[in-house]
Amino acid sequence: MPSTPIVIQIEGFVAFTIAILLLFVGKAITQRSSLLRQYSIPEPVIGGFVCAATVAVLYYGFGRQVMFDLEARDALLLYFFAGIGLRADIATLIKGGRPLFVLLILASSFIVLQNLLGMGVAGAFGMDPKAGLLSGSISLTGGVGTTLAWAPTFVEELGIANAMELGVASNTVGLIAACVIGGPIARYLMQRHKIQPSGDADLDIGVRHDADHTTTLSYYGVLWAWLWLNVCLILGYSLNESLEEAGVKLPMFVSCLIAGIVVGNLGRWLGRNRERRWEAEGQQGLALISDICLGMFLTMALMGLQLWELEGLLAYLSVAMGLQITLSILFTLFLVYRLMGRDYDAVVVSAGFGGITLGSTATAIVNMTAVTQQYGASHQAFIIVPLVCGFFIDIVNALVIGFFVGL
Repeated sequence: MPSTPIVIQIEGFVAFTIAILLLFVGKAITQRSSLLRQYSIPEPVIGGFVCAATVAVLYYGFGRQVMFDLEARDALLLYFFAGIGLRADIATLIKGGRPLFVLLILASSFIVLQNLLGMGVAGAFGMDPKAGLLSGSISLTGGVGTTLAWAPTFVEELGIANAMELGVASNTVGLIAACVIGGPIARYLMQRHKIQPSGDADLDIGVRHDADHTTTLSYYGVLWAWLWLNVCLILGYSLNESLEEAGVKLPMFVSCLIAGIVVGNLGRWLGRNRERRWEAEGQQGLALISDICLGMFLTMALMGLQLWELEGLLAYLSVAMGLQITLSILFTLFLVYRLMGRDYDAVVVSAGFGGITLGSTATAIVNMTAVTQQYGASHQAFIIVPLVCGFFIDIVNALVIGFFVGL
């Protein structure tokens, strides 16, 4: 490989088309592998890994660095969360009040443990202990956005010159791990505690693997769903701008989720004594669009992984991330599952907890989707997990990071 690789830039439309092909690849491989289905490995993960591995081979073997324009990825995430909101019922939200609070306490406690572990490993390697925060909640719970926001502080105020590289590399490893541990955790809990599947085929996202695929999708239903998703995105953007003007900053997908909840429940309330045309024809269209958007988002997220960024940090990352992943698994098995109720909903939340602590909100949701496609719906989990890891936990994480940085 030459010292300066030749950069190949793939523009947005072509990158989007490649993502579609990769999603087909992932679905085809999963359909042919009973092992992948048994452990609920998400289909987009397979196609995304194929792309990431191919890009790495081109980089190391041929001196070519492939860069994808992934601008469309963020819009897909907004559509997905607007769809979650449209299907959310206020009664379920009220019922989920206590589980939401418990999950928030668990996730907040894990952030503290995560940072203590990261700082301890960094200190053991002779590094500034605060550098361990970049392999803690900054990059893992917070994700790339939080890493980008905090990196200048570590470089300019703490003198940690490779803060950006350390955070991005940790996020890369965490994202990969989060994608593959959710399904096996759910399978272990189902078998270990003899949990019965929910039997509810009305999934929040996608369709069950064993579902009858003769369900009719109408032109009207898809178009109707698409219209209301766009309405929710418009309202979400407006809400986000209003909140920013008031000094409150939320991730855009949370604003779209809130807009979807309001629009969906208002529509059900206004139409409670009328023919439910939305319920009859729109739900299948909404499930289809949401499933495609989520799969495309995660595929494109994995397409963007640059595995060579792990170079030079291999020894530290191997120890730090190995311990972080182990901590997440043990915390999930022995605390999250038990305190969330020891039932099927707790299993699905446990499948998504690795996404909260190691990857991203989308990773949590795609892990939960893979599990529910195998075992049945868990409506409560699909409400409380996005709210916790998309809204509340960002606030807690910012406060905890600020505390540790100021020590």
